[in-house]
Amino acid sequence: MSGSFSNLAIVQTLIGKVPWTLALSLIAFVGGATVASLFTVVSVLGGRYVWGVVSFVTVIIQSTPLLMVIFLCFFGLPLLGIDVSPWFASSLALIAFSGAFLTEIWRSAVRAVPVGQWEASEASGLSRLQALWHIVLPQSVQIAIPPTVGFGVQIVKATALTSIVGFVEVTRAGYVLNNVTFKPFFIFFVVGLIYMAINLPLSVAARKLERRFTPK
Repeated sequence: MSGSFSNLAIVQTLIGKVPWTLALSLIAFVGGATVASLFTVVSVLGGRYVWGVVSFVTVIIQSTPLLMVIFLCFFGLPLLGIDVSPWFASSLALIAFSGAFLTEIWRSAVRAVPVGQWEASEASGLSRLQALWHIVLPQSVQIAIPPTVGFGVQIVKATALTSIVGFVEVTRAGYVLNNVTFKPFFIFFVVGLIYMAINLPLSVAARKLERRFTPK
């Protein structure tokens, strides 16, 4: 049976699953960014109570292993009468994961802007929302870009955990091929190279952006 798959066929099969890994990563990042944008704006404008509620939600998600979040989505939602596929459960779990961490990154970036910017904006007659949109956010974006790009690497690597519920991406394809060919070293070496090929440009970009936006 192992001879039915050449090394070239194994590599081609694994590369064929890269679009699924990238698609799931993109969904997780875009969905998480949407959640984080809402949470950041609401917590900044909503006062101390809202800030505390958002902090509580994000801390709960951050403190829970991502694998458990995936299990809760995949096995928990059917108990509520919601039929979920591995794709939907994986997407939902990764959106929650990325949303929690991006919220923390972006709120920290907003807080890093000197409080004098808020005070000057209010003295100029701007509302708090106007001050956030026109004065604070443009400055906080520069602070948030490097860690946000760096977190993209974590999202790509986190997609590997979705294989546990049957979502077929690069890692899951590696498991299946290993069960058929019994070539674990070669297969997972190639899997590792694929993840490195995806994440290395992101890591390099994050470092360049960090150097670019770090105050001299």
